[in-house]
Amino acid sequence: MTNTTDSTFQSITVQTSKGKIEGYKHHQLYMFKGVPYAKAKRFCQPEPVEAWDRVLDCTSFGYVCPLLSMDKPTRELLAPHRYWVMDEDCLNLNIWTPTLEANNLPVVVWLHGGGFEAGSAIEHQAYEGEELAKRNQCVVVSINHRLNILGYLDLSDYGKEFENSGNAGTEDIIAALRWVRENIARFGGNANNVTLFGQSGGGCKITALLQTPHADGLFHKALIMSGVIDSSVLHDAKGSGQPLVEALMEELRISTAQELQQVPFHDLAKAYNKVKPTLAQAGENVGCAPHPNAYYLGDPLDIGYFRPESIHVPVMIGTVFGEFSSFVKAPYDRTTLDSKSSISLLRELLGQENVDALLGLFKKAFPMRPLVDLYQMDILFRDPTIRYIRMRTSQGGKVYSYFFNLDSELNGGTVPWHCADVPYFFANCDMVPTQQSPASYVLQEQMINAFNQFMRHGNPNCESLADWPVSEEGKEMTMILDENPHVVENFDHELVNTYTKLLKDRMLRLWLENAGVIQH
Repeated sequence: MTNTTDSTFQSITVQTSKGKIEGYKHHQLYMFKGVPYAKAKRFCQPEPVEAWDRVLDCTSFGYVCPLLSMDKPTRELLAPHRYWVMDEDCLNLNIWTPTLEANNLPVVVWLHGGGFEAGSAIEHQAYEGEELAKRNQCVVVSINHRLNILGYLDLSDYGKEFENSGNAGTEDIIAALRWVRENIARFGGNANNVTLFGQSGGGCKITALLQTPHADGLFHKALIMSGVIDSSVLHDAKGSGQPLVEALMEELRISTAQELQQVPFHDLAKAYNKVKPTLAQAGENVGCAPHPNAYYLGDPLDIGYFRPESIHVPVMIGTVFGEFSSFVKAPYDRTTLDSKSSISLLRELLGQENVDALLGLFKKAFPMRPLVDLYQMDILFRDPTIRYIRMRTSQGGKVYSYFFNLDSELNGGTVPWHCADVPYFFANCDMVPTQQSPASYVLQEQMINAFNQFMRHGNPNCESLADWPVSEEGKEMTMILDENPHVVENFDHELVNTYTKLLKDRMLRLWLENAGVIQH
């Protein structure tokens, strides 16, 4: 380790297994960005990078994975974004740590959202690991990896080199975790105490890793945030990818997988976006999600069990009240409605019989919420999460359930949206303009304290929150995270079950009609 300046920003050099990297120290924190952990040919498995002799500049974020379509800035008040340079050479990670001494600090590894198709390790401003590393005295790592068809296109029918191309993106994450195991002690971290945490697609990646034998032993705890969703919603990747590959080849006028490796990404993405809708409508595998095979066993909700080899991993898991409320604008002003007008409007929006069947259950589950919030209540994540918890606990898994239920002050009060809990676990509410109320900061401290205990001990119980029991088979003990955090047993099961039976297809169709909703 070499210090080259005594200024506020201080250059720092660390020796890794492949060579020296240069980062910097700022405000008593050490930061390294764009650190290469592997390399890969398109559609092939990641390989170790070659060693280097020079000092590698790791003071800037690295490339992020190319996307299938141009991102359009939106929802910036709810989740401020950043956009970065894209390139297929995107296998890199970022590190924030309070020390470079051998301190055996807990390590937390962030997996970003965007399904398996989009996003990046720096997409949201709240993904910054500085505050989390300081507050919890831990090492924070965030990962970029291959996405969409670069990471999840099944070419296994076209040769041994492509036998697991349908899970190449997951293989990248595993390669990054191996890099962490080999190197993180040089950044103050304990390779035997690694917690994965991820939201939306990041949470889905954790559920996939739990079903992937190659990931065994590389992480020891998991925080899954809005990360359980029916595989059919993510565009099922079951079955051979051959129909998709043949359609791509025909569109691109080529005939081999090797030629497909050489096509400029812009042309590949254009061809994919053209052929995908027809194939998806026909129920074919359209990639962009993990491919069940001998390497990845499949979604436990599909196959009916968790791998026994990973059932010992403690899991903290939760969802958000509104989830897609930020994508589907409510056709009313929530602040102007009394109970009578709310019921009338709900009957118009959801149907009288449906509302009559749900209203009493909603009042019981959410006694402090305006009745009109029934319209924006999530079931797309909450229903499969309930089933996930039930199944995991039935196999003896240790599960702590949470439900994020704190409104923002946007427009006089807005239900929490998909991603609303992210800045709280990162201690980054300062970065989100609509999550800076006094209640937000109090809850942020409670959640960061609970996360601190979980990453250290596999148990989120802390002095600033009420007693948080582990869930049991048939008994989900959910910590409601709002202005008055408290635990309730099976608090919304009957409501969610009834809502799902009556309105799942209708609400899913509504969400699908709003561009990009299901992908994020």
